[in-house]
This record gives sequence, structure tokens and C-alpha cells, in this order.
Amino acid sequence: MKVKKRKKSTRYRGSRLNRRGYKNRTKGSGNRGGYGMAGTGKRGDQKKTLVLNLYGNKYFKKDRSVTRKWKVPSMSIRTIEERLGNFVKSGKAKQTSGGYEIDLSKYKIVGDTKTDIKMVIKALGASANARKAIESAGGSIL
Repeated sequence: MKVKKRKKSTRYRGSRLNRRGYKNRTKGSGNRGGYGMAGTGKRGDQKKTLVLNLYGNKYFKKDRSVTRKWKVPSMSIRTIEERLGNFVKSGKAKQTSGGYEIDLSKYKIVGDTKTDIKMVIKALGASANARKAIESAGGSIL
């Protein structure tokens, strides 16, 4: 399997125009289809044989084995206070004698807004400032 292309200088020894015709036609990188891996894309044809010999068909396929990092959605304390009524209506929160029990198990709780509402929040995670703010109001984050 031939991988590396031979240099032009090894083939065109002798006169200036040897086997070339007009010299300026073969001067620049445009004659070889650009620098480096230019022209090797999915629809680029000028270097497709080089790419197929080097990499095979895997060059043109997406690598689906690479997993993306899953970003946890976050919710601030201020947003929780504003949407507390909606959470109670939708069943994500219950009003108890001491305060509110809120189920936000898909969210991370962030923010350092001070609150007066006692909340017991079930969450995926919480920042240190959010924990302090909720605990100073008498609540907790599970």
C-alpha cells in the first residue's frame, strides 16, 4: 500500500520544462490540490485515494463511541421561590406545617439568595452557597 506521494523534484530532473509544458502551471500548491489534508473532506475528490489508503472508510464516518458529557440543568433559589405556586399545582411540591417539600431531583440548586421560606428540597446536587442559604432559613437539601 503506497501511503506517501513521491516528490515532484525526483521525477522532473533536467530541463526547466521537462515533461511539464508551461512551468508556471506546476508551481504552487494549487497544482497538488492545496496544503496538507486540504481537499480530503466528504465531498472533496482531489485527494480521496490518499485518504482511503491511509484511513479507509472510517475517515468519513462519525465516531459514535465518543460520549458527550451530560450537563446537569440548574435552578436558582430565586427561581424556586417564584415558581413555588406552580410547583404545588403540578404536584412537584407539597405544603407542610413547617414549610414546603419540593422534588427537584433532576436539577442542581445554585444561588446565594437569602430566603425566608423554609424548604426541604430533594435535588441532584447543590452549590455550597445554596446549601448555606437554604439551611439559614431552616430548610435542607437532600
